[in-house]
Amino acid sequence: MIYRTPWDREIVFDRTMIMGIINVTPDSFFADSRKQSVPEAVKTAEKMIEEGVDIIDVGGMSTRPGSDPVDEEEEMRRVIPVIKAIRAVTNIPISVDTYRWKVALKAIEAGADIVNDISGYQFDPEIIKVVSENNVPYVLMHIKGTPKTMQENPFYENVIREIKEYFRTKINDLVSKNVKQIILDPGIGFGKRYEDNLEILRKIDSFKEFGFPLLVGASRKSFIGLALGNVPPSERLEGTLAVTAYCVMKGVNIVRVHDVLANKRVIKMMEAILWQG
Repeated sequence: MIYRTPWDREIVFDRTMIMGIINVTPDSFFADSRKQSVPEAVKTAEKMIEEGVDIIDVGGMSTRPGSDPVDEEEEMRRVIPVIKAIRAVTNIPISVDTYRWKVALKAIEAGADIVNDISGYQFDPEIIKVVSENNVPYVLMHIKGTPKTMQENPFYENVIREIKEYFRTKINDLVSKNVKQIILDPGIGFGKRYEDNLEILRKIDSFKEFGFPLLVGASRKSFIGLALGNVPPSERLEGTLAVTAYCVMKGVNIVRVHDVLANKRVIKMMEAILWQG
């Protein structure tokens, strides 16, 4: 499967790709991902490129559990100059992590190729008009609640079934609005309990029934910390790498991670085991 971006770049879904995280924020949950200036963000992007990143994901607003949104102008002030500056040094696809249509539009104009919307267009439905008119690949993520409230006692009778129902409804709506380059993200950590996150991973390949690429964003999240004995984000790399290896085995198309080189090496090793024997 191949998706084409507004800038005529191709994204080929024939292996597990790495989406590297750049947070232009002062408060994202993993401190090392926070970049406070354009030069710092560009330097990080260049390092990711050297390490083999496939997509660079730029966000200007933390969506960690309990976080409050920043205003639109501030999000734009953080994100747009960084996207412009990264685009000036690379042709690698850039994703903008936003749920606001104005930010998405300005990001595309600045050179972004993908819209990564944590809200499944619930927070700002007009974003779908931007996606459709620009024929931009769209990450459709499942979330229950908002970042501020999503971890306040989330509950599912059957988490896989509920996410599939959500995807089915949203995909039908998106296709009717001429959005066809869809990437599915089950939203690990976004309104999910520890056991829900593990169940999503166990059955991640069941979401292939929709016929769209799959993205998993588990890097250094709290369920990994719990599984490893309540360790902080700084000590969750090994757990993240285990998830990445598992995702390669399950045919996940994109893993969104903080640590490009380590994850890239895991993917290369898994590919050697699985396909070069």
